Amino acid sequence: MSPTRDNSPASGAVVLLSGGLDSATALYHALRKGYRCTCLIIDYGQRHRREVQAAKRIARAAGCPSHVVRLRMPWRGSALTDRRMKVPTGRSLQKIGRGIPSTYVPARNTLFLSLALGLAEAGGAEAIFIGANAVDFSGYPDCRPNYYRLMQRVARLGTKAGVEGRRIRIITPLIRKTKAQIIRKGMRLGVPYELTWSCYLGGDHPCGLCDSCRLRAKGFQEAGQRDPSLDSC
Repeated sequence: MSPTRDNSPASGAVVLLSGGLDSATALYHALRKGYRCTCLIIDYGQRHRREVQAAKRIARAAGCPSHVVRLRMPWRGSALTDRRMKVPTGRSLQKIGRGIPSTYVPARNTLFLSLALGLAEAGGAEAIFIGANAVDFSGYPDCRPNYYRLMQRVARLGTKAGVEGRRIRIITPLIRKTKAQIIRKGMRLGVPYELTWSCYLGGDHPCGLCDSCRLRAKGFQEAGQRDPSLDSC
């Protein structure tokens, strides 16, 4: 079922949709705010296609058009794109977020935001939504508030739209929220969390051991909710 929208003017927005719970929540937040959303899904050669498949399903459930862009990064440098590298598993919640793990993909959000900015400018969209989070996260430098403040400046100075005064806003509605707060918000918005996928390893079932699975489980536990994706695997 498509989400309920506010009765506000339908400005255009590009939503970076990964298939995980954060990006799905950002999409439904944008829709509730009255934006007319187009989802941008990036196939960047990640270890599995579950993310991309999940993102497509979420976009359909929300009634939003989507673009899938294939982006090949032959330089590798991440456990998410190079199967020769090991994905960390079994780390304690206290260690997650300390330092930058091997699952960091070099400049990933910079590349993604550049693509989203191009799509937004070409299509006349006024905003870009990304589900970045700097509280319960894996320690990636491109998920922090200072980074997005500077990327907003890039959007203003580096595009025809920005130079001519048509601002394209980069909106990070979840940046300072815990996973539990994000999940509670998503539940209120009607986010179909059963369609989302967070596990770094893919497979038929979430591994429950990688950093992403552990942060997701922590969020649902603290929110007092059962993860519906565990019932649909």
